[in-house]
Amino acid sequence: MLGVTKLLCGITTPSDALRYGRDLSRLPSEPLSYKEKRPIVVWNMIRRCNLKCIHCYSESKDRDYPGELTTEEGKELIEDLANFNVPSILFSGGEPLIRKDLFELARFAIERGVRAVISTNGTLITPSVAREIKEIGVSYVGISLDGLEGTNDRFRGKKGAFKEALRGIRHCSDAGVKVGLRFTLNSYNYNDLPAILDLLENENIPRCCVYHLVYSGRGSKLIKADISHEETRHAVDIIFDKTKYFHSRGMTKEILTVDNHTNAVYLYLKIKKEQPERAEEVLRLLRWNGGASSGIGIANVDNLGNVHANQFWKHYSFGNVKERRFSEIWMDISDPLMAGLKDRKGLLKGRCSRCKYLDICNGNFRVRAEAVTGDVWESDPACYLTDEEIGI
Repeated sequence: MLGVTKLLCGITTPSDALRYGRDLSRLPSEPLSYKEKRPIVVWNMIRRCNLKCIHCYSESKDRDYPGELTTEEGKELIEDLANFNVPSILFSGGEPLIRKDLFELARFAIERGVRAVISTNGTLITPSVAREIKEIGVSYVGISLDGLEGTNDRFRGKKGAFKEALRGIRHCSDAGVKVGLRFTLNSYNYNDLPAILDLLENENIPRCCVYHLVYSGRGSKLIKADISHEETRHAVDIIFDKTKYFHSRGMTKEILTVDNHTNAVYLYLKIKKEQPERAEEVLRLLRWNGGASSGIGIANVDNLGNVHANQFWKHYSFGNVKERRFSEIWMDISDPLMAGLKDRKGLLKGRCSRCKYLDICNGNFRVRAEAVTGDVWESDPACYLTDEEIGI
């Protein structure tokens, strides 16, 4: 995850404490090792969903899935995560609001000092649901939109999904809940990106995460639907320009990009050219952030309790929390993939292995490289920088 607003505009944003450390004025000279760093945990607590999105990484349907973690098993997981000092749990799905114990579990996490976030399609957020989210103390609600109305509804498999999600956003805002957009970029909604960013201003939405497509679940069928390198570069330019526009108008907007750390290098190169006096500061923050963090700073527990390197890596599990505590599984580097992800630089191949900005990017998204090449350590095909730009 790249904090575009902070890095491009030089201002502190609410998520910086999670990304760069709680005392931003006293960053260590070197990034934390995997033994020191604790992951943000995405818990796909339910697979059932009321929508059927064509890029869904969990391939969810509107039906029950047997074997999901019970309320008590969920509390045992949360207790372990709290003792392990994870900074945040992201309650996801499927559609997490379908689970009747979501609020009980979120409250349990908050009471144990863990920041709770909900990732939802937003269609089930009524005024009363929004008020309960506020009362519990959930830090943030991320609501997915995949374009303007026609595009979004085709993607989500339901006519009216856009209007329902927008109502959910408004209900959260009315209740005083911090809410933001989640937008997954691909060739079908590429042209909607400027309008989605305009929506932040028109609806007074404080945050937006733009995700790059990951080839996993139903999204694995969309490899050919990903945008080209030229289109990606153009999209990132649009995001950067809009971020600067918000800042110049005094609008408090937090813009982030997710799942393509090429953006970090591209941003640094822009800063170096346009704001050279800030280049060293930005480079320091990017090095501290550490780039791609699957298996280090991001983790996933699926609905059945299986632990994965991230929420897109469903085909490989390191163990199950019904059998071993998450904290034990996460620190066990007897698994070669877990060991490799925690110290991957010597394993990378191709352009990634020769890139002079490897300490910023950390080899980008390994699961995407695996999906395209069959080799988890090959170069990520989503890197849009030229050989000259990365110094090879």
